[in-house]
Amino acid sequence: MNAITKEEYLEDPCRAASVPYWKTACISIPDNMKILHDSEFNTELLMQYMDEPYFRLRHPMMEVKPVSLPEGYSLYEASVSDFVEHINSCYEDIDITIPEIQRYRSREQYRLELWLAVKENCNGKIVATGIAELDREIGEGVLEWIQVSKDYRRCGLGSYLVLELLWRMRKAARFVTVSGKCTNPDHPEGLYRKCGFCGNDVWHILKRREQTYEYPTVGNRKE
Repeated sequence: MNAITKEEYLEDPCRAASVPYWKTACISIPDNMKILHDSEFNTELLMQYMDEPYFRLRHPMMEVKPVSLPEGYSLYEASVSDFVEHINSCYEDIDITIPEIQRYRSREQYRLELWLAVKENCNGKIVATGIAELDREIGEGVLEWIQVSKDYRRCGLGSYLVLELLWRMRKAARFVTVSGKCTNPDHPEGLYRKCGFCGNDVWHILKRREQTYEYPTVGNRKE
């Protein structure tokens, strides 16, 4: 990824980079991958690369209001392993580990108050979790993990997580960004837009297709 200045990023964060500003300095793109904004994407690339498009949205933090949990649920002081177990239970294609999530807590952008877990009161089961980070250097909040257990979706828990995290970041964040797979069948983009996120930026994560070769066959011959 090309170097980007703080001023360039702040002018249009979701168009300037595919990741939060603090990550632009440490991201390393493998030789077999490309990351392109939609404005630079060409369908001819699909002959050589597999494409996974991601939306990237921004919340301007102009109107942020307090929110209440739906009745029957409450916040729970979850451990790192609790977060890992719940995250993995919500996705078929993700198998994150405890060390991976633990590393979030060693980052400068870590804030304990931005790790939320919601339990159902009647059984004490964790049914929703959310993790956000805060870059105080430029005032950027980032929603990293937002997920609700399958049987508890459409109950207002996803909206609660997003809006509560926005509320907790309101005094320090000038804006908040979020990204996700455009092809996600659960359509998380709709949730974020309902909560006040906006924008039309899409980034393409391109991974080179494995080359296959057909070697000429040698027929049997009689001497």
